[in-house]
Amino acid sequence: MISNFFIISPRGDTIIAKDYRSDRGDVGAHERSHTEAFFRKIKFWDDMAADGSEADHESSSEQVEEGKRKANAPPVIMMPDGLSYFHVKRNGLIFACSTARNVSPTTVVELLSTIAKVFKDYCGTLSEEAIRKNFILLYELLDEMMDYGYPQVTQTENLKAFVYNEPIVVQPVSNTGNMVNPKTASANAVHKPVISSVNANGRKNNLNSNQKNEIFVDILERLNIVFSNNGYILNSTIDGCIQMKSYLAGNPELRLALNEDLIVGRGTGQYGSVTVDDIIFNDCVNLTEFDSARTISFVPPDGEFSVLNYRITGEFNAPFRIFPSIEEIDSKKLEISIMIRAEIPTNHFGANVRVEIPLPRCTAGASCNVITSPGAGPNSAEWVQGDSKIVWTMKKFPGGSEQTMKAKITLNHSCTTQIRREIGPISMSFEIPMYNVSNLQVRYLRIAENMPGYTPYRWVRYVTQSSSYVCRL
Repeated sequence: MISNFFIISPRGDTIIAKDYRSDRGDVGAHERSHTEAFFRKIKFWDDMAADGSEADHESSSEQVEEGKRKANAPPVIMMPDGLSYFHVKRNGLIFACSTARNVSPTTVVELLSTIAKVFKDYCGTLSEEAIRKNFILLYELLDEMMDYGYPQVTQTENLKAFVYNEPIVVQPVSNTGNMVNPKTASANAVHKPVISSVNANGRKNNLNSNQKNEIFVDILERLNIVFSNNGYILNSTIDGCIQMKSYLAGNPELRLALNEDLIVGRGTGQYGSVTVDDIIFNDCVNLTEFDSARTISFVPPDGEFSVLNYRITGEFNAPFRIFPSIEEIDSKKLEISIMIRAEIPTNHFGANVRVEIPLPRCTAGASCNVITSPGAGPNSAEWVQGDSKIVWTMKKFPGGSEQTMKAKITLNHSCTTQIRREIGPISMSFEIPMYNVSNLQVRYLRIAENMPGYTPYRWVRYVTQSSSYVCRL
């Protein structure tokens, strides 16, 4: 299947490399020359894609060239050495492999994602330092997970019987913000390995003796919404999942209850507070009581896993609405005004909000003015000349408030219809903690059997993120 596997750091250094077969009879792809060439290919993919456009079609290919310049490298790349390279990015690290054979790209990308997940389960956190300190453990995992380039055992709980090395605990990356509710569990509490570990001084940490019986539940929703220039929703979908990470001793059976009036499938003639198009459950889930009581039971496997994935299409309340307007002051000056309204309850807020407005390439300058409402965090907007776009960032966007940004654009040429088309679309990224759009709720999470003295800690978190939040102009 694959010839070799390697991990590249953000600087281009090869951290882990393992050769499974030599398809060509010479050096493998994990050698320095091959990994450096592959790293340069994906690192500078934007410039290479832009240079690859034909110069004699300038007028017709300007937008195509601009799109290529902003694109990311695809997960599958054919290199001059004749090998096909596959890669995924996790926390800045590049998990990659190569093969000379005709394999399914989807299967290989899924394999790389699974390897990254298993490494995170056993190291606790996925970082360059954690990989360097646990390289013996990770090589042992690779030996058990693949044989001659073919996947063998890829589940965290099944690998525990074959792995004998203990992980060295590494402190996770420092907290990115101070907006965490002090009554909730620390974000670092979930960054723990699934097996007993040793600390930096070599002292053993017994998983069962000094750790609580805890289970972490995340209800994560990613929004894909397209707005028209007057604020109406043209297309909207929600891709949601319920993820868990269990640290329960003895792996007891759990029962999880969802909304009682949850409706699966549209067009059934039934109505409820939550209607999903489809749901995909994990293989470990028992669905005996799902149709009658919307309750599922399962024995949680080791490590992080998805209990279920669901998809919602149709109408729902968008958390933010975008209202843009463009006014032509004179032949070479434009004024862009963008008003964003937060249609979420006042006790919630959007965090790390970022709005990008692409401008024409003939833009000579732009000045931005931000009108903030009370309660908003640091708020700034600036023109990025190199990318020819305006970047508007907000640390905190309170619910029920409005934020407005006005920009005056100066052009090198007179404004034409073609130049107007180069403005936009507006893209927005954000995260809303402890809020979900679909209203899917976890009614309770409990142990199926009555176990006296067994009192686990249950941490439930709701997160809404933007996947593709776009407004056309």
